[in-house]
Amino acid sequence: MIKNPVPWPNGAKVACAITFDIDTDSILHLEHGERAPDMMATMSWLKYDLVAIPRILEMYQRFEIKQTFFYPAWCMEQYPHLVEMILEGGHEIAAHGYLHENPNKLKPEEELYWFNRQIDVIKKMTGKSPRGWRAPLYNYSKSSTDFLIDKGMIYDASLMGDDIPYVLKTDKGQIIELPTQWAMDDWPHFTHAPDMHYMMPIKSPNEAMNVFMSEFEAMRRHQGLWITVWHPFVSGRLARCERISEMIEYMQNTGDVWFATMEEIAKHVQKCIDDGSWTPRIDKLPYYDAPIPELQDGTLA
Repeated sequence: MIKNPVPWPNGAKVACAITFDIDTDSILHLEHGERAPDMMATMSWLKYDLVAIPRILEMYQRFEIKQTFFYPAWCMEQYPHLVEMILEGGHEIAAHGYLHENPNKLKPEEELYWFNRQIDVIKKMTGKSPRGWRAPLYNYSKSSTDFLIDKGMIYDASLMGDDIPYVLKTDKGQIIELPTQWAMDDWPHFTHAPDMHYMMPIKSPNEAMNVFMSEFEAMRRHQGLWITVWHPFVSGRLARCERISEMIEYMQNTGDVWFATMEEIAKHVQKCIDDGSWTPRIDKLPYYDAPIPELQDGTLA
């Protein structure tokens, strides 16, 4: 099923990263602007991050694992005590935009402005440049790869083109892609927020976990990469967080899992490339520079 699996450390059958995107109330301000301060119920729902993040960090400490948090830089500035808690736990903070802006709605120079601004904040608050990035809502633009390369990042976590790591290559260079996909994101399973225009039927924790775990077991059978995307205000809720804890315990008891930060996974993949023990698939980007020719004459528009 996977013809070219990565040789994971210590004979592990699957590499796993439980990543959290800490968007807090950035998404409400970005979408609703002046109306956001009056939207008290939705604001309180998003600010549940203040309760959930300490709970998640305690859970990670209990299981003795280090993980990655993708953090919009504006949120870091608003809630610096949470940044300190994450760093004290030895976890990675990776880039996730400044105010969760959409790169696909920005001109390249505008995307670069916010890209640089997020990096400046992360460097100031963590003491080092981020090593990876996840585009807000996966809105990766055709300019994003070059910005990542220019800023010395080693991985992206926005795309969905494989079950294992692969390489993104442009004329400027290349970076490692650590892919995920929508089935491994908590948003479609749990998010019901009318003010945000999301009206998903809410699943029980076990129903959602059936999806996550079916993906895990397949990745474990075939030596894949299992990266999940969660949000503290969504999955840090009691019943869901309890179920995540049970999930981690089960995964650790298999003895087959390598839990790692995204930076650790990317560095391991690069090491395998460099020593010749693994050869990646390469995607040359952008996939298209313009609309396909069949659409350019306007007859199908």
